[in-house]
Amino acid sequence: MFNGIIYKQGIIKSIRKSPRYVKGSLVIEIKSDIKFNKKDVGESVSCDGVCLTLVRIKNNSFLFYLSKETITRSNFRYSRVGKIVNLEKSLLHGQKISGHYVQGHVDTTASVENISIVEKTWIIKLKLTKRVHHKSLVEKASISINGVSLTISKINTNTFQINVIPHTLKLTNLKNLKHKDIVNVEIDIFSKYISKIKK
Repeated sequence: MFNGIIYKQGIIKSIRKSPRYVKGSLVIEIKSDIKFNKKDVGESVSCDGVCLTLVRIKNNSFLFYLSKETITRSNFRYSRVGKIVNLEKSLLHGQKISGHYVQGHVDTTASVENISIVEKTWIIKLKLTKRVHHKSLVEKASISINGVSLTISKINTNTFQINVIPHTLKLTNLKNLKHKDIVNVEIDIFSKYISKIKK
C-alpha cells in the first residue's frame, strides 16, 4: 500500500528478459538514490504507480520484476532506457497519509490529450485507454497518475482533467509529460468498489 506522495525518482538503466521468470516477463533496472538494504529484497515498491517486487540490489541501482500482466496493463510496455520513473516505498504502519490509499494495482492507462498552464499550475486533460473505466471516475475524487496522488478537477464525456501544482511537478516525472504520452492510472479504491456494488 502506498499514498501517492513522491519524493524520489529513478532512471531506467536497462530492460531485459530473464530465463528465471515466466515467458513474456521482464526485469527492469532502475538507478536512483532511494535507499534500500538487503533485507528489503522481496518488498513492494511503487514504480510509476505500479506495485513491483524488488528482486536485487546493485550499486545505486535496483532490479524489479515485471510480469506479463503488468506489461500489458501499464505504460511499462513503452518503457525505454533513460526514462524517469516515480518511486515510492510501501507505507509503514502508523505512517502519515498525505495523499490517498494507492494499491499499485494499475487499472488502465491514459493518453495526454492537452496540457495548459494557468499561473504555473498544469491543467492536464487525459483520455482513458479503456472506456469502461470512465464510469468509475468521480469529480473531486482522488486518482493516481504515474503513482502521484491527485484530484480529478473535471470530467467530460470522454476525458477528465487533473491540476498539478508547481511543487508536485518539481518532485515527479509529470513535468516531462507532453501531448499523446501514456500514463498509468489507478482509480480511487472507493470509486471502484461502489461502482461494482451499483452493478
